Amino acid sequence: MIQKRKSNALLGAAFLMATSAVGPGFLTQTTVFTERLTTSFGFVILLSVIIDLCVQFNIWQIIVVSGRRAPELANALFPGLGWLLAFLIVAGGLAFNIGNIAGAGLGIEAMTGIPIETGSIISAVLAIGIFLFKEAGSAMDTFAKILGMLMILLILYIVASSQPPLGPALLHTIAPRQFDAMATLTLVGGTVGGYISFAGAHRLLDSGLLGINALPKVNRSAATGILLTALIRYLLFLATLGVVYAGATLNPDNPPASVFEFVAGSAGRKLFGLMIWAAAITSVVGAAYTSISFVRSFHPLLDRHHRLLTIAFILLSAIIFLWMGKPVQILVFVGTLNGFVLPVALSILLVISRRSRLMGTYKHPLALQLAGWIIVGVLLGLAFAFF
Repeated sequence: MIQKRKSNALLGAAFLMATSAVGPGFLTQTTVFTERLTTSFGFVILLSVIIDLCVQFNIWQIIVVSGRRAPELANALFPGLGWLLAFLIVAGGLAFNIGNIAGAGLGIEAMTGIPIETGSIISAVLAIGIFLFKEAGSAMDTFAKILGMLMILLILYIVASSQPPLGPALLHTIAPRQFDAMATLTLVGGTVGGYISFAGAHRLLDSGLLGINALPKVNRSAATGILLTALIRYLLFLATLGVVYAGATLNPDNPPASVFEFVAGSAGRKLFGLMIWAAAITSVVGAAYTSISFVRSFHPLLDRHHRLLTIAFILLSAIIFLWMGKPVQILVFVGTLNGFVLPVALSILLVISRRSRLMGTYKHPLALQLAGWIIVGVLLGLAFAFF
């Protein structure tokens, strides 16, 4: 029974990471950049997957071996550093969650015609309901797995219907005709930036998976999460590519909806609604859970009431959305912002990996360390190129 629970937690952590990444911003970024770069966007996806795998292997291994969450490790390295890291992650998570709440409301409106504000409230209540369960972690795992599979099936249908140019797409995934630094930074930030990098790792700690012996399973879980995200991203890229090659012009106010509507007509709007709702609601859950995991370690009282804090985080996100109105325009920007947070967080953990007082006798693989520092340099270089 315990073994089965841990196996479920491993798959749940992978899906939590993947579905946390696949939100309204993810859908918007992918369609916008596909329209801009066409077949060459496949190379940006491939490059981001390589970077993402390196980031996740480093972060998940360091956290799971140490048995402590990222802010605890950062504070142990240098007092106050954990607070800074927590602030960056929670602020980014809150910004993302405002967009996620909006996306969930947009999805319900597209499916049913219910106003966006009402749909966002319904979605927030559903997300809160998951954290009312005593076994909230298991409920969250199941929720992420079901809706993750639903998203894959929906996009597969759209890809099959849009008939994308597979030959040029695959060729330019390996040998691109053009490159975009901002697109790469945004994709990495939207896939493993900010809170997303830590979603699965912190979930594994909560399920009791820690220590050196857990590393093979942890690495498989990390790779599964990244590859699931990459699969959804690449399928959406192909679907959008088919629509663009057919001569369609995407609506700049809602590019992903244009793809679904072009392929499936009036029914496409409802399919898009279901897709963006599934993407948004799972991201609401993942962002709230991971953001609060960054503050619950600071005091026993916070740890004891972490489920209430998670519920409050979702409520705050919904209230800010209802007050602000239309935050959809910030979705791509937030992904880029998280791309700046990532090198900071990764640098901290790479330094921690070399501290025996924090990691014990564990020797973090030299190849992963070197790759990690290269990624930090690449991301900082892309950030400067962006500006």
